[in-house]
Amino acid sequence: MTSTESVLRPDGKERAARGAEHAAGLLQARRTAATVGFYTFVCLLIAFFALPLLWLAFAPFDEAPSVTASLPDFTLRNFQVLADNPYALTSLGNSVILAAGTGGLTVVLAALAAYALSRVRLPGRDALLYVMLLLSSIVTGTAAMVPLFNLAFELHLIDSQLGVVLVMTGGLLPSAIFILKDFMDGTPVSYEESARVFGASPLQIVRHIVVPMVRPGLATIAVWAVAQVWGNFLVPFLLLRTPEKSPAAVVMYTFYTEGGQPNLALISTFSLLYSLPVILMFLFVSSRYGFRFHGGIKR
Repeated sequence: MTSTESVLRPDGKERAARGAEHAAGLLQARRTAATVGFYTFVCLLIAFFALPLLWLAFAPFDEAPSVTASLPDFTLRNFQVLADNPYALTSLGNSVILAAGTGGLTVVLAALAAYALSRVRLPGRDALLYVMLLLSSIVTGTAAMVPLFNLAFELHLIDSQLGVVLVMTGGLLPSAIFILKDFMDGTPVSYEESARVFGASPLQIVRHIVVPMVRPGLATIAVWAVAQVWGNFLVPFLLLRTPEKSPAAVVMYTFYTEGGQPNLALISTFSLLYSLPVILMFLFVSSRYGFRFHGGIKR
């Protein structure tokens, strides 16, 4: 081997360095491709869920909405037609009554029951909670509607909004109690003992000591209960007979022709009005209390 060949030919260290640089370049290229692929997938997923929301935002202001999302020919005529409907706006008020009644009753009863189960040591308490939660998940509203309808009929609660509130509250209570009990377990008992020393009654302790500490849990249960009632169709459809008492979830199904064709103008406009109260309530409660499904405070 001549001296010129030995200079031109790379030695082992140079080959190893070049191989390492090539491997690093391949690794960087793979990472870049993976990052691009991930963000492309995320963008497609966001677009998949955003298109229905864009349609809901634009279609009510379109003179002739279709199933495609497009810039509307701006008009308020759809809102005027909806206002002329004898049941549309009334149904929104009925939904507010049912949701507020069920949410308030669920929060009060669940808070009292969760507090009692958290502080009183009952034999088989945890098993009772899990059985209640399991049965409430298995025996859904559809499977239980026949006995519930017969019970409402015997109690003269057919075509009564009170009957709908009681049925919905009974279905939501097991899960609400299960969630709130964790909040109750996380509150210090020493605060209650101090209040008891100063002569506070059990209800005063719950009202002035326990409730302020588990307020995020109560807010979570309230929003969850309202959302469950707000979108429920089956229970009010079966128990209410008068159109003037029907909630928005039931009245929305009247915006179809006899042939089953949807009136997109009315449906989109009504859907926008129908979704706004829950969205505003969620944003208000989330900004003020936050949402979490576990209890406790810093000690």
